[in-house]
Amino acid sequence: MNRAQKVAQAAYRMRHHVLNMGEAQGQGYVGQALGAADMLACVYADQLRFRADDPHWLGRDRFLLSTGHYAIGLYAALADAGIIGVDELDTYGCDESRLPMSGMASYTPGMEISGGSLGHGLTVAVGMALGLRHLGSQARVFNFLSDGELDEGSTWEAAMGASHHQLGNLTAMVDINALQADGPTVGVLRTEPVVDKWQACGWFTQRVDGNDVDALLGAFDAAAEHARSVGAPSIILCDTRIGCGVPMLETREKAHFMRIDADEWQLCRDQLTLGYEEGVPA
Repeated sequence: MNRAQKVAQAAYRMRHHVLNMGEAQGQGYVGQALGAADMLACVYADQLRFRADDPHWLGRDRFLLSTGHYAIGLYAALADAGIIGVDELDTYGCDESRLPMSGMASYTPGMEISGGSLGHGLTVAVGMALGLRHLGSQARVFNFLSDGELDEGSTWEAAMGASHHQLGNLTAMVDINALQADGPTVGVLRTEPVVDKWQACGWFTQRVDGNDVDALLGAFDAAAEHARSVGAPSIILCDTRIGCGVPMLETREKAHFMRIDADEWQLCRDQLTLGYEEGVPA
């Protein structure tokens, strides 16, 4: 099994986990989690150095989920990586659960920061990457942002800081799904030309199809090589489709917080399985 096949299988399992968690609540940030599954699978199944039985291992790479409402997607990744048990996913969003709807570092093993107030994740990532470098650590920091988060001024302050300090141990990913809580991103605050803006801030910048595993792996490889040779932070801008992998969710009217009827969940799973099986290389 090659790298791309391994990651694609992980993304498929993660999407199933997302649907199962979503069904327990009947609603949630399911569309975003399905769209980001390939990005998260690349990180956890290919890039991240961690010990599943020791989430606080000092030598680990750090993954920071700035968009705390994407926690349902990260829980799926943590379960697939063996950091939390798959059975625990059934408690998603329930009272006394370690898996709240918005990510909380104090509750969940493997959750590095409490995200959700957008614009904070990259600032924490910059400080963390700088601190690790001062300690002489080889650990890397990966920060997951959303396109709506690019509306925040603190994101751009952090971007300039990372470049100034030449933080080659920092890689950021932006989920560009063109939707945020207040509506389509383009109608809230125009962020394009986003590639030019990150390049102007001094980052090694790539833009890829965030639902194309081969393209994502190539981007991560190029980012690592650039960090070794130049020592600058890298960002991968990922164009994704909300609900990716489940055609009935990809094509319905987009909603930031998606509601799915009780009789639709199994159909979603069936469509996901069929699409994956049809796409598996011979």
